[in-house]
Amino acid sequence: MTTFASGTGTLTRDALTVLQPGFTGTTAPDWLLRRLGEGLASVGLFGRNIASPAQLAALTAQLRSERDDVLVAIDEEGGDVTRLEVRTGSSFPGNHALGAVDDVELTRDVAAELGRRLAACGVNFNWAPSADVNSNPRNPVIGVRSFGADPALVARHTAAYVSGLQSVGVAACTKHFPGHGDTAVDSHHALPRIDADASVLTGRELAPFRAAIAAGTRAVMSAHILVPALDPDRPATLSRRILTDLLRGELGYDGLIVTDGMEMQAISATYGIERGSVLAVAAGADAICVGGGLADDETVRRLRDALVDAVRTGELPEERLADAAARVRRLARWTAEAGAADGGARDGRRTATGGPTDALVGLRAARRALTVTGADDFTPLTEAPYVAALTPVANIAVGDETPWGVAAELSRLLPGTETGSFAGPDAGHDALAAAGARRIVAVVRDEHRHPWMATALDTLLAARPDTVVVEMGVPQATPRGALHIATHGAARVCGRAAAETLTGT
Repeated sequence: MTTFASGTGTLTRDALTVLQPGFTGTTAPDWLLRRLGEGLASVGLFGRNIASPAQLAALTAQLRSERDDVLVAIDEEGGDVTRLEVRTGSSFPGNHALGAVDDVELTRDVAAELGRRLAACGVNFNWAPSADVNSNPRNPVIGVRSFGADPALVARHTAAYVSGLQSVGVAACTKHFPGHGDTAVDSHHALPRIDADASVLTGRELAPFRAAIAAGTRAVMSAHILVPALDPDRPATLSRRILTDLLRGELGYDGLIVTDGMEMQAISATYGIERGSVLAVAAGADAICVGGGLADDETVRRLRDALVDAVRTGELPEERLADAAARVRRLARWTAEAGAADGGARDGRRTATGGPTDALVGLRAARRALTVTGADDFTPLTEAPYVAALTPVANIAVGDETPWGVAAELSRLLPGTETGSFAGPDAGHDALAAAGARRIVAVVRDEHRHPWMATALDTLLAARPDTVVVEMGVPQATPRGALHIATHGAARVCGRAAAETLTGT
């Protein structure tokens, strides 16, 4: 059992317990290990912390040598948002691809295999799945992270994902409550607002969260969004009406409530992370996620002291902080017990239910997710093409470290394939010049959201009607090109499935 450092009082331990901080590097720094000894119960991992499965397993073992029941959290959605495979691209398609297939058993199997790989590396808490209904096709931050625009579809796949992930002892964290799909602003940059009335929210945004709760999700993550029909004054993360009255009261949820990253501009630019953290816990949040940007001991100290001071001044009831800390410890016990019961998942061979691993389930799902238009008149490529990647700016959740597209997979199948990245008003002309006489494969991501991208495709298709188009975002624009492939995501396996179709392999 973990032994806490002497001299750490109950109030200070509780304040540390509700924090989920990050750090830099691929080994745990001394300050983090010291905080674990003082009461910190959770650590968040990002792509910067991961070099390989073996290194990650060593890192989580290092954390557990200091605290055996530590919650090791990660933002591993699969698809576009991957931390395990941040430098290669994911072996699993994301939610939108799974929603396109609409096979709940497949979704459960994908989530279980992803959870198996996390558990084998010592990760027991996943900030996934996204239960957002992507009702606004111009949404800049959700998109292919959502199962789709139909609330019933999103609900059944959210429940399946939760069940699959938790079947191997990894706690699911369903996000972003009460739903981030109908937004046109990225909360990493500013505070989004949803102006739908309460009846629409109940039938659309809340349906997947009800399904997740029924499936037993161990955690729910709040969204930094303003929803006036629910609370006209405060964003969901800081709203007692939304976290306590709605989520706990009306929906009957009794698990852990986690905030989205507190350093995101929707909170930090308006309230500051210290004030925001106090308000979040007072509103009903149990764990404060921080560390995507602010990843140091000073941040942990500032948030700990802010919570302690708020209790001492009467702004934050001590019993509320104690309840939040107790919920964190309860989840830590569940993951420890689930891990102990599932002796095989930790070595990556078998699940607690005895099912075998399925290393290719992600590729099979990606293949099934393809929507192909124009195949009847298309002759598979036999000569190395030129891949013109029309590249938008990546949102922060996805990041720009993770490769995407089809060029790598086409190079494997057709050696000599060349590629270039293009953006802006001259993208089409620049791509034509770079391609020369080669057959062009134009790879796009959310053409409907980027007018310059649509113009570039107009230019390419006018000059070269045999251009093939691969859409790796949400396929809202009309399919065009000699062949159009919608992959419903930009994961590595989505690129492989598209490359197979292009070459007829």
